[in-house]
Amino acid sequence: MTGDRRGRVYRRCSCRDNAGKQLGQSCPRLAADGKHGVWYYAVDLPTTTGKRKTMRRGGFSTKAAASRALSDVTNRASQGVQVDDRETVASFLTRWLQVKAGEAKSTTMRSYRAHVEKVIIPAIGQVPIERLRAEHVEQLLAGAMEGRGPVTVRRIHATLRSALSYGVKTRRLPFNVASNVTPPNGTRPEVQPWSAGELAAFLRHVETDRLGPLFEVIAACGLRRGEALGLRWSDLDLTQRTARIRQTVVDVGGRLEFSTPKTRSSEATVPLTERAVQALAQWRLGQELDRQAWGDGYEDHDLVFARENGAPLRPEYVTRRFVALSKAAGLRQVRLHDLRHGAASLMLAAGVPMAIVSKMLRHSSIGITVDTYGHLSEETSRVASDAMGALLDAAFAAASEPARDHTATTTPSTGVESQPQSALEGPNVQVRQGGPRGDRTLNPRIKSPLLCRLS
Repeated sequence: MTGDRRGRVYRRCSCRDNAGKQLGQSCPRLAADGKHGVWYYAVDLPTTTGKRKTMRRGGFSTKAAASRALSDVTNRASQGVQVDDRETVASFLTRWLQVKAGEAKSTTMRSYRAHVEKVIIPAIGQVPIERLRAEHVEQLLAGAMEGRGPVTVRRIHATLRSALSYGVKTRRLPFNVASNVTPPNGTRPEVQPWSAGELAAFLRHVETDRLGPLFEVIAACGLRRGEALGLRWSDLDLTQRTARIRQTVVDVGGRLEFSTPKTRSSEATVPLTERAVQALAQWRLGQELDRQAWGDGYEDHDLVFARENGAPLRPEYVTRRFVALSKAAGLRQVRLHDLRHGAASLMLAAGVPMAIVSKMLRHSSIGITVDTYGHLSEETSRVASDAMGALLDAAFAAASEPARDHTATTTPSTGVESQPQSALEGPNVQVRQGGPRGDRTLNPRIKSPLLCRLS
């Protein structure tokens, strides 16, 4: 047996004596046969209670393998990292989901659970969390690519990376192996929202529909669907034409809930167009009639856009209604969320800087805006570049026009015409009187206004 203050390595076997008791390290064959038995290690680990906890693991075919395993355990312990080689990825992620349930929004938790339970655990759940390596994560992502797009796979990777970051933060893991793995390229597809003409045709078509004002506000303010459905009258200032984004409506397993906006930057005040203000005023009149008709049965959540009885509108119903109305209007099919993209494209087409568009859409960073609408900005920049080029062409054309002839009215006293070298070449040279074109005769008696004041 060998060892130091951090642990020890030893060999033992499963031979038994006549009474059936295991000989362990006392087997005489261990000294005579170097290949008899298997190698173990034992190490004392710190505990939160202060009591000594001895960890013993065996089954190693060589002393070197047992020593490496011992070294790994002692290194983790010396870094203050918890050691538990029997916890699997599945049990670790299950524990992480329980922690996140008290922190994350319900919609986020639904996404986390779907990634963990349907993708990650079936692929690598049986791997001990302490033996998880980058190769395991690469295999996970490669398998997830089957039947899924790159954006979805990137989100799965982000879920695992977030869970392992929690393990590093709580000193359960020494480092995050998912951070060393590059997920597949999930470049955002270029959005192609309706043009100004197509949007106008749609809004004209839905003027008589009950949800027409809702679509007007989404298109005018670039709101997300849940943000528009969560608007309250107390969040609006129709005089100042502003709306505060404070809550959203989300569908969690068929149950509607009020939640906070997507990100901290999403909680902001957005301006309303005059058309949106008029649409809201029209909607309010209709809502008052609904309130009177339902009486005590009216559910008053102070919602701007609600069902006839005041209850929140279901997000999927709004989407289905949008699709039906756009088809009836004879327009090419786009998503409801493309009304938000359309607001951005119209602002960019009007020359609004990308930074302002990002602020209007309440993105968490301008990088998101550039990734999503960069191609639209390029088109706007191309128009600006063409306009600048046209101005330069006009300036060059003006500079190329013949200048006015300022021929001198006096004859030089020498009687000799001063000409450029090129004008003296050739027999048929016409000599022009006066100074060169564009020059003026100097007169020392003509002084500038400044010199006149100083003289």
